[in-house]
Amino acid sequence: MHGSAASVGPAAADTPSRGTLDELDLALVNALQMAPRAPWAQLARPLGVDAATLSRRWARLRASGEAWITCHAAPSQVAHGALALIEVSCVPQAREALADRLARHPQAMSVELVAGSCDLLLTVATATKSSMTAYVLALGRDEAVTATRTHLVQHLYQDGSEWRMDSLSRDQRRDLAEAEDSAARTAAAILAPEDRALMFALAQDGRRSIASIAAELDRPESTVRRLLHSLLHGGRAVLRVDTAHVHSGWRSSATIWMSVPPAQLVSAGDELSRLRSTRMAASVSSEANLLSVVWLHTLDDLARYEAQAAARITSVRVLNRAVNLRWIKRMGRLLADDGRSTGFVPIDLWAPVA
Repeated sequence: MHGSAASVGPAAADTPSRGTLDELDLALVNALQMAPRAPWAQLARPLGVDAATLSRRWARLRASGEAWITCHAAPSQVAHGALALIEVSCVPQAREALADRLARHPQAMSVELVAGSCDLLLTVATATKSSMTAYVLALGRDEAVTATRTHLVQHLYQDGSEWRMDSLSRDQRRDLAEAEDSAARTAAAILAPEDRALMFALAQDGRRSIASIAAELDRPESTVRRLLHSLLHGGRAVLRVDTAHVHSGWRSSATIWMSVPPAQLVSAGDELSRLRSTRMAASVSSEANLLSVVWLHTLDDLARYEAQAAARITSVRVLNRAVNLRWIKRMGRLLADDGRSTGFVPIDLWAPVA
């Protein structure tokens, strides 16, 4: 049920493509990254516009597919299951069809067409390590797949839900700090069935009202409000605000595999997390023991990023790169060529492997 694609209506005929997000759009996205479910009235004063304007802006951004809020399992849940980046090589003429097929998998959080040593790059999450094994084996049986290489994530130093735009002033960020929905990152509790039901109810629209969630789950609003607070502030799930990257000025991205001496792994991961372009930093179990996913304004910025990393981590060696050609799916969202959301496949770590 959770693995079926759902349309989110971004390509409506009466919603023209606007090319790029303006300053207020970017400020609104930045504010929602800090406080995804804050009332519009609470965001109005620091952004300098009225609540009705913010509500209309967000409705337009969602309808056009240029911005959205997703709810998904928190990084703390990785310790209970498995997270991996999987390089996939395939028959050239089957690449696009294979990517579209894999994007329908609920375990595939993201699917990219890439340039480098493989054709596709998948980010896959499962509730157990045995399920990850089953997924990798099933992937290898696909007739279009010629080779796979799996990089199991050992520790996340940063993930995309923690990345912030820099569209707000220091004063605006300070004013918004009280509204920020900060969730603990060290929670040990496994998502309970009622947590999962609430997370799936919020998955497509992280600002969905308590009333509509309560109606869907047939629970009292007071109970849903309490469970939601526990889910988010207990660090078991996170709300992630995303945009069509091309429209927000980040026109390129890449995954970089690196190697550092084991004794320097933690400090190296922390250093990568401090770099502005780092969306994700993690230690992995392969020839490379460290990787970062970076967003770039232009592809030329990749060399500058690697130079910054080398300046901060003198022992680092870059072993491989996968440069994004096109996102097929990113954190459950099916994307158009320009990065706009065109549909949604909820991420389901517990779905059986087909």
